[in-house]
Amino acid sequence: MKKIYALVIVALILVACGGEKKKNSMEYVLSSNSLELLRKKRTEVVAEQHAAANKLKQLDEAISKIDTVKKVPLITTFTAKEKVFNHYFEVQGNVTTKDLLVITPEYNGILTHVYVKEGQKVSKGQTLAKIDDGGLSQQLAQLQIQAELAKTTFERQKRLWQQNIGSEIQYLQAKSNYEAQQKAVDQLQQQVAKTVVKAPFSGTIDDVITEKGSVVAAGQSALMRLVNLNNMYIEADVPERYIKDVTNGKHVSVAFPVLGETVETTVRQTSDFINPANRTFKVEIGLPNNKKTIKPNLTAKLKINDYTNPKAFLVPQSVISENAQGEQYIYVVENKNTQNNGLAKKIIIKTGKTQNDVIEVLSGIEAGTEIIQEGARSVKDQQPVKVIDIEKDSIN
Repeated sequence: MKKIYALVIVALILVACGGEKKKNSMEYVLSSNSLELLRKKRTEVVAEQHAAANKLKQLDEAISKIDTVKKVPLITTFTAKEKVFNHYFEVQGNVTTKDLLVITPEYNGILTHVYVKEGQKVSKGQTLAKIDDGGLSQQLAQLQIQAELAKTTFERQKRLWQQNIGSEIQYLQAKSNYEAQQKAVDQLQQQVAKTVVKAPFSGTIDDVITEKGSVVAAGQSALMRLVNLNNMYIEADVPERYIKDVTNGKHVSVAFPVLGETVETTVRQTSDFINPANRTFKVEIGLPNNKKTIKPNLTAKLKINDYTNPKAFLVPQSVISENAQGEQYIYVVENKNTQNNGLAKKIIIKTGKTQNDVIEVLSGIEAGTEIIQEGARSVKDQQPVKVIDIEKDSIN
């Protein structure tokens, strides 16, 4: 009987404890709609959270004492290497050619013939057009007949004079008459030649401006445009500060945005005159035009080489910082072990010219220096670092 009473008491205790646990469960509290129970449960949860945070903190401190590599920054580096550095400055230029001419007549009259058409290729000296000479050809023919007679008279008089026949005055008069007639013929021939329009150089007839039958005036009426695309060049105005750096033979990269083409060439001539209005001097850039796609007056963007260092150290501008004194510095890796763990060291450098996203380092580093690239902005002097990637040369 005593055993039965004991079992009943134990059962009642378990039921009471189960009831208490049920009343303290999250489900029960949330469904109870009791503000007192809800606040009590929240206090218990906050206390448990603080206890868990303290335990995590103790665990992190214990781990940090054992794992010394945990907080070491991961970085990438590249090795300093000597290379050729070419610096360029940009200006705008204009394509032109010395073989571009609007042909005008040398004689007044009616344009009787045009022997060429647009797009036709012509050779130097080829006849392009003819102007009515107004009867000069007939006058020339008459003068030539008179000149022939004067020549014959002179030759006969000369033979007689050589045989001591006749007087000296007769010989001199015949000679003078012949020479005068010859000069008159030459002068009229020059006038007649002006009525024929000829090509001053080989090229292509770009435009026939005046049609047959029009009245033209010497030196005023535009007959046609002749162009030759073989002797093209670019003319540009360069600021006077580059006068010592831009010389004949300097490399130039020429870009034509309209064509989507780039041509590599050189400076072929620099002017000795500085324009006082804009403080610039002119340069001529030779321009190969094998495809015949480059036309006169086309706009070009020029990159002209003004400085070259055959043994330069180049670094990305993104790895360079500046201190309060205005000094520039970078971080390098020293004392690196076999596991690629080392120390970051701050190096003061002196820089030179900049090109795109790289800059020339004049002093502070030498060949083989391992420079921090990724992570350069986040490390500190003498801070342990771990190298995860090494590039032999990050500057292409």
